Amino acid sequence: MQQLSFWKDLSRYRQMYLLALPMILFYLIFVYVPMYGIVIAFKDYSVVQGILKSPWAGLEHVKAVFANPFFQRAFVNTLLISLGKIIFGFPVPVILALLLNEVRHRWFKGLFQNIMFIPYFLSWVVFAGIIENLFNGSGLINGIRAGQSLEVIPFLAEGNWFLGILFVSDIIKGAGWETVVYLAALTSIDPHLYEAAESDGASRWKQTLHITLPGIASTVVLLLILRVGYLMFAGFEQVFSLYSPIVYGVGDILDTFVYRMGIEQGDYSFAAAAGLFQGLIGLILLFTVNQIAKKTGSPGIF
Repeated sequence: MQQLSFWKDLSRYRQMYLLALPMILFYLIFVYVPMYGIVIAFKDYSVVQGILKSPWAGLEHVKAVFANPFFQRAFVNTLLISLGKIIFGFPVPVILALLLNEVRHRWFKGLFQNIMFIPYFLSWVVFAGIIENLFNGSGLINGIRAGQSLEVIPFLAEGNWFLGILFVSDIIKGAGWETVVYLAALTSIDPHLYEAAESDGASRWKQTLHITLPGIASTVVLLLILRVGYLMFAGFEQVFSLYSPIVYGVGDILDTFVYRMGIEQGDYSFAAAAGLFQGLIGLILLFTVNQIAKKTGSPGIF
């Protein structure tokens, strides 16, 4: 019966499944099929011998990963950068959505949304190029400072400045998309609730506090769960496009560490072991935060 029901649903909603087919194929080919390569972490992998014929090494590479001081540094940096992006960046689109929701001029609201959304469509390579032209030693900002006889600041070569640029650029690039998500969630709130609150004498602040925020709470929790699930992935494209060996101490994350060990140095087994640990921690965090969200009354994501 269940098999018949499946084929019946497949026939009934064939257009929807057809639209989803490219995404399904993408994840099958580029996500699930390559999972077989995880076994490299437990083998002395040789390109010549291949995955199947390479000898088993047990937990040798896993132990080497945890003993590596550069892995430990990358692990700490990943946590700090990811937490910084959540602390500084996560509230921004919520605040922007609440402010835009109060704007009554549609043309201004639409114009502001479009301006915010533009950086989201730029790749990190292009966006990082803009940042470098602004903040490197001979960039626009230092050019202005030099013209005023001020000291040149190595923005991208000094740890604190580099982290600040990471956080701010991440906010600028991603806030537009998340703001649109929250604005869409705001449209689902019953306008009669505001009318009732206004008739009871509630101020705009109290309406926001007791109607608007509870109305988008499920969306906020959903995006927060996704953010925490990616806590071990601090943004490879962004960091790789902006960092240099000078700021490895604060900017080297697990993604860039795995890239250097696997692609640049050719230590595929070591890199696979590090990547496996990264993925497992991310999976554990995702399930943990999802369960916590469910216990607090949120539906979670699964």
